[in-house]
Amino acid sequence: MLSKNQLGFLYMFISICAFSVMDLIVKWSENYPVGEVLFFRGLFGMITIFFIIPREKFLSFYKTNRPMLHFKRCIAGLIAIVAIFIALRNLPLATVVSISFAAPIFTTIMSIFFLSEKVGLYRWIAVVVGFIGILIISQPGFSSFNIYYIYPVIFCFGLSYVAIAIKKLSSTEPVWLIGFYFSFSIMILSFFTLQHGWIFPDLLDLFLLSMVGILGGLANLWLTQSYKYSDVSLVTPIKYLALVFAIIFGYIFWEEIPTIKTLIGAFLVVVSSVIIFRREIYHNKQVSIARHE
Repeated sequence: MLSKNQLGFLYMFISICAFSVMDLIVKWSENYPVGEVLFFRGLFGMITIFFIIPREKFLSFYKTNRPMLHFKRCIAGLIAIVAIFIALRNLPLATVVSISFAAPIFTTIMSIFFLSEKVGLYRWIAVVVGFIGILIISQPGFSSFNIYYIYPVIFCFGLSYVAIAIKKLSSTEPVWLIGFYFSFSIMILSFFTLQHGWIFPDLLDLFLLSMVGILGGLANLWLTQSYKYSDVSLVTPIKYLALVFAIIFGYIFWEEIPTIKTLIGAFLVVVSSVIIFRREIYHNKQVSIARHE
């Protein structure tokens, strides 16, 4: 029988695995319109949520007293997920994942404005270190005017507000309701892309596209379970395994080899987020900057 901390570790690990495979499929799906992939993410993401809604809530599960905050969370989440999908299709996998680790940096800055938090010297140092890391990773984009390097940064901005919104919503809203509204909003957004043309997938592609939604939905639920069962300080560092998976998948499927600059920049970004993470623990705050996509 596993202990609570062991369960938390396991849930975090399979969550990172699910997100990594989802990223792999999104990058593979470059022949399909982004809107079509979003449709499968939204539809099958909702299907996974229906299995965890309590029976007594099934007829009224959609009711909420905080519709505006849900709306803001969904808008920020939509910006983030579209940005990360575009980035995954146009940049090396390890590059996208490396920059995405910078989300705590932006959350630290945004918490000043949205949560009225005070940021101390150590966290400001971490922010500067993190931005230096982003600049090092993105340097090829600056030199060749590759606009796609901006999309992982947009993802970080969106995800940062999502983290703040979920922190507020979690005080009154169950995780399945937060996840449902987001998946539903993804599906609605996808319908606006029909005019750009969709491609009817064959059975294998249909399965893979469906897995984007299933893996995304399950990954978020497993992530939440991880924080429920275990100390945040124990399981959060495991998320950096995503970079290892990105390097392995990128090399196997696309022969992508991370540059020295990418690895140095990724190291600085990871160090930065770890400093912020440790300061959050020191100030007794719960850290849960999850992808939630």
